[in-house]
Amino acid sequence: MGKPGSWKITTYYTAVESLHHGKPKAVKGCPELHCSHGRTPLGSYPEDFLAVVQMEGAGRLTSGPNKGRYLNWSHSVGWWLDDSTRDSGAHPLVAWRTAAADRSVLARGQRFLVTDCGRDDAGRAVPADVCAAFRRATFTVTDLFRPGYGGQHHADVYVGEETGPGFAAFATTLTGASLAAG
Repeated sequence: MGKPGSWKITTYYTAVESLHHGKPKAVKGCPELHCSHGRTPLGSYPEDFLAVVQMEGAGRLTSGPNKGRYLNWSHSVGWWLDDSTRDSGAHPLVAWRTAAADRSVLARGQRFLVTDCGRDDAGRAVPADVCAAFRRATFTVTDLFRPGYGGQHHADVYVGEETGPGFAAFATTLTGASLAAG
């Protein structure tokens, strides 16, 4: 798919509250999925956790009355609670399978494999175990970037829930990667 070594693969993941320990900050939003810019108190969570949720889109709650649910964020919706992490079509995300891309690059439903990981953003080789995880996966485009946002030869793949300090190696960018139809 495309010229070998021409792809940029970014990742997104679900933050896990218990792995963050910042100062608690109260959040207001929607207590359910189909709501926008709600004002209902949703609880207080570590500031560093909230920052990751705003970057990645979702975080699993591990304390309080909403333990086990997900706190989600979108610029167009604000904060909301849900029973799953979801793409923009409200479909649950599946680790190492869900992907997003610009529709002019990869159509919704397109399956693909990472055949070569290229290098990380710093130009270093991707660790062998990390590259192996990407190469084992078959991704399907279920979500689309806003037109023009993703750019040519760019896909964003979901790698699941954060597992601890070593997880950062999987929350990476593959630069100069190669893809094949899956």
